[in-house]
Amino acid sequence: MSKPDNPFDLERFTEGADMACALLKVLVNRDRLLLLCQLSHHERNVGELEQLTGIRQPTLSQQLTVLRNEQLVSTRRAGKQIFYSLSSAQATAVMDVLYQQFCSPTSEKQKNATAQS
Repeated sequence: MSKPDNPFDLERFTEGADMACALLKVLVNRDRLLLLCQLSHHERNVGELEQLTGIRQPTLSQQLTVLRNEQLVSTRRAGKQIFYSLSSAQATAVMDVLYQQFCSPTSEKQKNATAQS
């Protein structure tokens, strides 16, 4: 007789919680969140990221290094330019939810409707 599957596999859930905490730890920084937002739909070079986010060197380089070390972004070199892109499916999914909740035009309407209630 086989043992029924445990819907709450503590080992699997603990591992998942650890991975989620690691991702959220990276996202808790405003500069890194802005960078990931810019990279969530388009590959960008360092100059574009600096212009779009207002993050100056060396802070930009420092935060991009953190994102690379956490394997959330990947790089591609074209001549002297280095292009960054979001490379984590989990980070992409989280960024999509954050955009929908906080940045999309419809999220602004929802905030206004809630404030008027």
